[in-house]
Amino acid sequence: MVAVAVGSAAVASADDLRPGVAVAPHAHEFAAQKKRPRVTIYPRRVYLGPYAKRECYSWLVTEYRVSGTVVTPQMRCWWQ
Repeated sequence: MVAVAVGSAAVASADDLRPGVAVAPHAHEFAAQKKRPRVTIYPRRVYLGPYAKRECYSWLVTEYRVSGTVVTPQMRCWWQ
């Protein structure tokens, strides 16, 4: 049983040393350390005033899904 484990490790290292194939050392460690880019969201700097109101526009949309056709509500809003 030990000979099989050592033999498979020897085959894996022989594959890594093939001519013409470059393998980065510890490539899996670098991939695990990759961080996602940060997104910073700043609050709105414009004062809307005491009489500002929110306007909304809504409608229904037919969506075709695997389970069947579904009608879903959609809405877009903005401040004025």
